[in-house]
Amino acid sequence: MLYQLHEMQRSLLTPLMQWADASSKLFTNPVSPLAHTPFSQRIAAGYELMYRLGKDYEKPAFEIDSTLVKGETVGIIEHVVVNKPFCRLIHFKKDLDDKKIKALKQPTVLLVAPLSGHHSTLLRDTVRGLLVDHDVFITDWTDARMVPLSEGAFHLDDYIFYVQDFIRLLGPELHVISVCQPTVPVLAAISLMATEKDPKLPKTMTMMGGPIDPRRSPTQVNNLATEKKFSWFENTVIYAVPPNYPGFGRKVYPGFLQHAGFIAMNPGRHAQSHREFYAHLVEGDDEPAESHRKFYDEYNAVLDMPAEYYLDTIKTVFQDFSLPKGEWIVGGKLVRPQDITTVALFTVEGELDDISGAGQTQAAHDLCSGIPADMQQDFVAQGAGHYGIFSGRRWREVVCPKITEFIKQHG
Repeated sequence: MLYQLHEMQRSLLTPLMQWADASSKLFTNPVSPLAHTPFSQRIAAGYELMYRLGKDYEKPAFEIDSTLVKGETVGIIEHVVVNKPFCRLIHFKKDLDDKKIKALKQPTVLLVAPLSGHHSTLLRDTVRGLLVDHDVFITDWTDARMVPLSEGAFHLDDYIFYVQDFIRLLGPELHVISVCQPTVPVLAAISLMATEKDPKLPKTMTMMGGPIDPRRSPTQVNNLATEKKFSWFENTVIYAVPPNYPGFGRKVYPGFLQHAGFIAMNPGRHAQSHREFYAHLVEGDDEPAESHRKFYDEYNAVLDMPAEYYLDTIKTVFQDFSLPKGEWIVGGKLVRPQDITTVALFTVEGELDDISGAGQTQAAHDLCSGIPADMQQDFVAQGAGHYGIFSGRRWREVVCPKITEFIKQHG
């Protein structure tokens, strides 16, 4: 019922938000007489703030049209290679003929994006950084409310099988990078392939800020999962998609509830950010105001997660700790990271990460005991929070060059 109430509220608010948006423009457009009245800047700022607080945020575009290759600008073509019910595999293809692309000898990278609330476009900066020296593919997970019920359920095991399919499609000369949530299923996918001696095993796996072992330095996110009983998650955050979406009837963890949780983690910081946004609008300070818009266009765009996948993740990763305990069964087979011997491992953590605490990603090295020491590397980005290890200045100037060097070394 909560989902239906949310949709009703959204329908009621839409005309009001459109009016607020139009009013804001009336008080800022130089051809409008209202823009030249006293306090027009303040009035416009108030209307825009109202609009942005109440509007519905759609999935953003990647907006990656070009990159630099050896100092020259090269166009980028966004191409869907595989279209599965719950995920698209997107290739950021350089707009060069096959002969020139082959001559570049750029390593192929599969960037596995999180299915944990935000869209894969959250890794836009990650893709931009990698494109300079790599041929990049990314998993683009589908909003579960857009997947018809006839496509069946989507479990954590299915996520693992999807990743294996993509690895086999792009391998074996492949390097896999997982950010946050997918570090766990990616490690499981590669472990199972290693146990089966799959010839398409990747060359390297880079794991960034993920809960490989959430028992280490537990954060607020980890504590929520352990303090609440599994039945609480089943009964409190799972709802059926309403009739106005293709996924009508599918059980999901709704995006609007996830977004409320994101805000609740740091309400003061978000309130201050919006106060500063209003002040910038009043002062006519366009650059920081536009930066605010871009950040929240991404941050406020959330997707619904399949209920079975979300509940599997809560139980397997955050409550039972099945991976670090060596008890995880996927498709009837035990996940054995110690069977990985030929895939180089690089772990990346942020010193100030409040999502995946210190040591949670590093735990992969203890589990992957079969990988030779000279094929393992760990890096802690000083002063970086969770998002700082894959987006922003520290990503571009510190983390990305280290990943590039690691891939080059073990390619």
